[in-house]
Amino acid sequence: MTAPLHATVVARRGPTGWRGLMITGPSGAGKSDLALRLIASGWMLISDDYSLIWASGGALYARAPDTIAGRIEVRGVGVVRLPRRESARVVLALACVEGPVERLPEPGALEIGGVAIPRLDIDPRLPSAAALAAAAMQGL
Repeated sequence: MTAPLHATVVARRGPTGWRGLMITGPSGAGKSDLALRLIASGWMLISDDYSLIWASGGALYARAPDTIAGRIEVRGVGVVRLPRRESARVVLALACVEGPVERLPEPGALEIGGVAIPRLDIDPRLPSAAALAAAAMQGL
């Protein structure tokens, strides 16, 4: 396992099982807020803010450190408990950026432990950010 990575991970059940979405960015970038919007539409929390990410069998996986498992920070409210999944295979990374993103971006990748997954930039504050994240996952 790697050291904790500054990322929030949520997962959704698809035709091939649970698939995780890693949301990266600095503190205050909107990772937890985007995760909450995805959770409200049926996704499950894996980990908030810090995630243990590891490579195995050519895939990436994530889980929460034990100290924060099942908890998410809700800005202006505090830390709350939510139902969660223990782990999930991570298939996409979204990097939180401020402002507009490229309309038709070149494919990017995030590599961890020798395993690369697709990486896209997203402005998590857009009202459509959760729908954009879901659409990006659907295309995989």
